[in-house]
Amino acid sequence: MIAALVLAQLASETITVTATRTETRLADTPASVVVLSKETLANTAAPTTDDALRQVAGFTLFRRAGSRVANPTTQGVTLRGAGASGASRALVLDDGVPLNDPFGGWVYWGRVPRVALERVEVLRGGASDLYGSAAMGGVVQFIRRRSTGLSVDVSAGSGETATAMLFAGAKHFTVAFDGLTTDGFVLVRRDQRGAVDIAADSRHATLDLTARNDVGFVRGSYYRESRGNGTPLQVNDTTIRQLAAGGDFGSLTLRAYGSDQDYFQTFSAVADDRNSERLTIEQSVPSRGLGGSAQWTRVIRNRHVLITGVDLRTVRGTSDELRGTTRVIAGGKQRTAAVYLEDLFAVTPSLTVTAGARADYWANETEVNPRVSVLWRGFSASAYTAFRAPTLNELHRGFRVGNIDTLPNADLKAEDLTGFELGARAKNARVTLFWSAITDTIANVTIAPNTRQRQNLGRTWSRGLELDAEWALARDLRASAGFLFVDATVREGELRGKRVPQVPRTQLTAQLQWRTVGVQTRWSASQFDDDRNELPLRGYFVADVFASHSLKRGVDLTLALENLFNEDVEVSAAPVVTLGQPRAWRVGLRYAR
Repeated sequence: MIAALVLAQLASETITVTATRTETRLADTPASVVVLSKETLANTAAPTTDDALRQVAGFTLFRRAGSRVANPTTQGVTLRGAGASGASRALVLDDGVPLNDPFGGWVYWGRVPRVALERVEVLRGGASDLYGSAAMGGVVQFIRRRSTGLSVDVSAGSGETATAMLFAGAKHFTVAFDGLTTDGFVLVRRDQRGAVDIAADSRHATLDLTARNDVGFVRGSYYRESRGNGTPLQVNDTTIRQLAAGGDFGSLTLRAYGSDQDYFQTFSAVADDRNSERLTIEQSVPSRGLGGSAQWTRVIRNRHVLITGVDLRTVRGTSDELRGTTRVIAGGKQRTAAVYLEDLFAVTPSLTVTAGARADYWANETEVNPRVSVLWRGFSASAYTAFRAPTLNELHRGFRVGNIDTLPNADLKAEDLTGFELGARAKNARVTLFWSAITDTIANVTIAPNTRQRQNLGRTWSRGLELDAEWALARDLRASAGFLFVDATVREGELRGKRVPQVPRTQLTAQLQWRTVGVQTRWSASQFDDDRNELPLRGYFVADVFASHSLKRGVDLTLALENLFNEDVEVSAAPVVTLGQPRAWRVGLRYAR
């Protein structure tokens, strides 16, 4: 019986709360879920959470760039090739509270200190039946530590990079801090650089305070970041304040949150020889978000786990642009109300059927998204629909990359996805075949030379195979790997037959951990930077190394090497080619008790 399995075996098995919105063994979950433990996150060379999550095959940010040097608006996460623009196609949660930017849907990955995490769960595939619009391609959830203790992690290295993380937990109170500063690197490929090309620097700091008792918590957080975007005149900065609260009262779970955000950015036009630039746009984007949820869970006759709940959210934002002497102000408000119901039904001890649906009401429109899944002795099958409403950013805010302007579109319609999955799980591996069709896919469509606009380009397909495996090779030696093949193409309209931009067909990740030494590798095939498939980005292979050595009890010396072979990772072509993180190193100290 499913209730018996959940209650009797949680202590000895990897669990997930994201796939069903209640605690379930990973082996009893029909969805495709990867769980990264705090030990896995700690033993990676990457200093940021988004780079650590690249161990999950199919996890990509728009334009391949990491959060250290990428413009925040390109930090929306995509899973399984569902994305064709910078908006996130996956919902990112912090203990059930959304982290996606309320105005644009992208994610500030530094907002949750990595040292404060117990684990990260990545659910791949449409999840609108439980989570609504933002979860069209999946869900990433950060699960916080609730233990007492003290952890400190500091490092410094190349590029004037320095990091500091702190977690201090007492019985009813925790403090978490994360800070990073780096002078970065020059983004433009060496043979195309000019006098205006300088290193893209960035710095961020986040502090959150949490008060907790046996049933609930209150968390206040403050996040601040500033960036130089690779030329003297292009900068941006963000300030976010958030208050969140929640409680778990037996079968009832409550969450409420509110955020206040200020975002500022400048854009410039760079001369063809890249030796001069002129300011073109100053942009200020204040936004506010409020939301809450209530969920009730009930076990019925030891055969059904019934889950029902409501979600409410309000977002208000304005794009205030100064273009020379002309001021352009646009924006609006989005309200979303939703109700969902799910039943996990143990038909027999080896056969479980999950069925559910969610109705979302937004902007005078209603979306209903059902899901049915079957799990039998390690084999699973699922059918579902999902959707994503356009963000206020896509509707009202334009942007510029290189000398290409991308315009907003106030007439955008929601994206709708229909998906099917077949999966099989063995003791140490899982393989999933998937197919999804997205109608009214939102993409940056070329409408004139150096000009694009966000448009519903038509119908796209995303179909393929993903594989995850893990092995204990010998004492203290473990290996894991992930593989994704995805064919993402446009199926109708002027761009029929073109590949969806920013989606490589093949990705492979592999990790090897021996005691305190870890190696993480990832390979990606080529992809296109534009809708017409005229601007290719080459494939790449990157290897990172992390090692630690105990100095005395509780204190470790750490070494991190990123991009060991100094591979050129092409990030964008507009048409000037920009690059991702070159080889970098850091040394540090850790203390934990």
